[in-house]
Amino acid sequence: MTGAEMVLRALADQGVAHVFGYPGGAVLPIYDEFFQQEKVKHILVRHEQGATHMAEGYARSTGKPGVALATSGPGATNCVTGLTDAMLDSIPMVLLTGQVPTHLIGNDAFQECDTVGITRPCTKQNWLVKDVNDLSRIIHEAFYVATHGRPGPVVVDIPKDVQFAKGRYTGPEGVIVKSYQPRTSPHAQAIEAAVKLIASAKKPLFYTGGGVINSGVEASKLLREFVGLTGIPITSTLMGLGAYPASGKEWLGMLGMHGTYEANLAMHDCDVMINVGARFDDRITGRLDAFAPNSKKIHIDIDPSSINKTVKIDIPVVADVKEALAALLAEWKKTGAKLDQGALASWKEQIAKWKAVDCLKYRANKDVIMPQYAIQRLYELTKDRDTYITTEVGQHQMWAAQFYHFEEPNRWMTSGGLGTMGYGLPAAVGVQAAHPKSLVVDIAGDASVQMTMQEFSTAIQYRLPIKIFILNNHYMGMVRQWQQLLHGNRLSESYSESLPDFVKLAEAFGGKGIRCSKPADLDAAIMDMVNTPGPVIFDCEVANLANCFPMIPSGKAHNEMLLGADISDEEVGSAIDAKGKQLV
Repeated sequence: MTGAEMVLRALADQGVAHVFGYPGGAVLPIYDEFFQQEKVKHILVRHEQGATHMAEGYARSTGKPGVALATSGPGATNCVTGLTDAMLDSIPMVLLTGQVPTHLIGNDAFQECDTVGITRPCTKQNWLVKDVNDLSRIIHEAFYVATHGRPGPVVVDIPKDVQFAKGRYTGPEGVIVKSYQPRTSPHAQAIEAAVKLIASAKKPLFYTGGGVINSGVEASKLLREFVGLTGIPITSTLMGLGAYPASGKEWLGMLGMHGTYEANLAMHDCDVMINVGARFDDRITGRLDAFAPNSKKIHIDIDPSSINKTVKIDIPVVADVKEALAALLAEWKKTGAKLDQGALASWKEQIAKWKAVDCLKYRANKDVIMPQYAIQRLYELTKDRDTYITTEVGQHQMWAAQFYHFEEPNRWMTSGGLGTMGYGLPAAVGVQAAHPKSLVVDIAGDASVQMTMQEFSTAIQYRLPIKIFILNNHYMGMVRQWQQLLHGNRLSESYSESLPDFVKLAEAFGGKGIRCSKPADLDAAIMDMVNTPGPVIFDCEVANLANCFPMIPSGKAHNEMLLGADISDEEVGSAIDAKGKQLV
């Protein structure tokens, strides 16, 4: 068969149901094959960056690899942001790109670029296919690499002449990448040492991350069982929300720069930290030399390069999270290990005092919608539905993490490591494609959502009823907050002076627009959004200068938090915009 036929056959054999892509000259043979088959559905995006974020949303919500397709040159370079985003957040993605014919490579041909060279720093592996007889094997290897070990993105670059050439197809059976055999089972000695250390703890703490979710639903079940068995308090990174239920007895909320007071203080004071599938990101640790200074640290991670990368570890457990947790549970039960219940009770009493600070409280307002209130009402009105949440990046993202409570894994899709503005809308399209009957809401900011607004057209075309819930404060909110608190109130270029009319914009695309500016009208407006059968843009006008707290200021330790109550109106002052206008 031809190379183009091989691509579609390989995708079907890998169980791929959807491909997000955009045609161009260097991939027309593949698009011709799409036209002649029905097994794999193609979803036309409006920009290749959108294709990669859709693939990320699809992968994050299903646990399966997302697949994107782009042409050569600018098509491939437009995918770099999404690839980097997936790399930092460990999202399995396979990107197929077209390339100029092999005899033109290196000649600066039309729409030629060194795709392999450009994407090498932001992928787990990439391939330039020069022989059609290697093509199907390489595609199957790409899926293997993307999904085994620490998940991540891969690229297969396919010259146009290889797509036309004929060769023999190789199926996925028995495909093994000999050079990449990640360890999934933990060493018995590491498990024994970890159990002994946990049992000796007086102030233990689970610190969990996206690795728990990437390991599958069974990993979350094992985590919940271990927490229930031991009674150890648990916190999570932004990427790990939902692995342990927010309603759970031991839940402390998210930790990190905008995490809860109790989570960050517990992290600082714990004596045994059990890191499960997290990577000690700088947004979690704050100042490294003051991070959990008196704790012994256990680190479970499938990526050996993450061990001792930023924080010194006492007991490393290199393994898949699911297998490591299963081994820990088995060893805990076998040895009859028990915690010092008196010490644990004292530890929880201290945590209760931190919780009593009520760090997420905010000043309510009967005339203006506070952004926190908007998320609270959205949560209350959608929590009993089959709901998936995506976000853009900024204040709204942090408020969503704080006030939307997740009970299950794979329901929360956000850009963590790269912080990609524009992620949420296309990610919502990918999630909706995977879950057509579910409610999918992108919690957005008025600035972020404009980065990839064109992908709303894709939702309209394919009748994907995504809901874009914009917290519209007329600012790049997080930029404005930092300028206000850390840069002398000088609001340099962070005011959105010419926002579109989002209601009219939704209607121009063929969707529905809703606007709400009064707290008393919010519930009815949200229900109108939820009950609308098609795509919706909801313009929620919120308080312009609300800040997101708690907050660990840049360069501070994670126990040096700013709480909203700590910031007086006098300290914040009256902000001055770039034109000298006074902003109260």
